Amino acid sequence: MKPKESNLNKFQIIEIARTESWSAYRRFQDLSIQSSISTGQPLRVEIKDPQTAVQVWSVIKQVTGSRSELIDWLEDCWEMPIRNYQ
Repeated sequence: MKPKESNLNKFQIIEIARTESWSAYRRFQDLSIQSSISTGQPLRVEIKDPQTAVQVWSVIKQVTGSRSELIDWLEDCWEMPIRNYQ
């Protein structure tokens, strides 16, 4: 994944394989993250805030990661200590 700042407002260009781009685009639509994609063009995603940035990172990791990488990632998440922020 190579994010590049585009000339548009807060949009980032994400260069990943075409099939992965369309999967990511559909997921961004599900998450109500502003994005656009055209045939032969890279995926563009608007990152408005840190929460959106984390969601974009997570979606890209899910669509580009191998099965074993995703399993390792999930196992690491399960092993993380739980913090009580009260």
